[in-house]
Amino acid sequence: MNSRKFVHMLLNTLWIGWLVGFVTSLFVKFEEYKSVLSPFDAMELLGLFLFFSGYALVFTVIAQTGFFAYLFVHRYGQNIFRSFWPTVQVLLILFVLFDIVYFTSKELSFAFRIGLMLVVLIAGLIVAWLKVNQTNKKAFIPAMFVMVVILSLELSLVLRAGDADFIILMLLPLIAANTYQLLQWYHVTKFDPEHQRRLEERRKRRLEQQKLRQKQAEKVKRKEATDKKSEEKKKQSKHAANHADKKAKQNKRNKK
Repeated sequence: MNSRKFVHMLLNTLWIGWLVGFVTSLFVKFEEYKSVLSPFDAMELLGLFLFFSGYALVFTVIAQTGFFAYLFVHRYGQNIFRSFWPTVQVLLILFVLFDIVYFTSKELSFAFRIGLMLVVLIAGLIVAWLKVNQTNKKAFIPAMFVMVVILSLELSLVLRAGDADFIILMLLPLIAANTYQLLQWYHVTKFDPEHQRRLEERRKRRLEQQKLRQKQAEKVKRKEATDKKSEEKKKQSKHAANHADKKAKQNKRNKK
């Protein structure tokens, strides 16, 4: 994985989610904006901008969390269900579509719930088709799973509240953020020859530095060993000289 592209994807996702969320608020909450524009109230307008910008960024961060959670779920699902994992994903997709219609807050009209389910389904089909064109046919079900199941889990924060305006405010940034992440993930994880070349150069430099440190350490060890031998020889020579001196004195005493 190219870490530079990964960070770039995170920042772009935040930017796209914020932009879509803020533009959506201009339409969904038009009356609130209108009330501060006529008469014009700069502080109230700034407050609305910060409020809906904060909402959009929070929803985008939720989308990022859900996407990376899916990467772990997908890996565990493959290990646990193996060849049945695509089938399990399809069943979960169907259940979630049913859940959107029948288990969303009854304060919302049936037509709104049907429309919400259709929006999620159509968005999932479009993104899955784009993902297949980008990679291969195997990417269709995982892309649908992200755009339906993961998105619905993220959206569940407002589905039970029964406020249609905030459902729309959250839905569109989630769709935009998840779409961008799904399509961009291929570019983040694909093999990059230039990036690989730089990694190899860094590895070579690290190996050269390690070899240099090893050589320096060996030189220090050899010097220490040489110094130790020299000291031992000096001690032996001094000991031999003392022994010879004692022996000479002993011989003199014996002659007397």
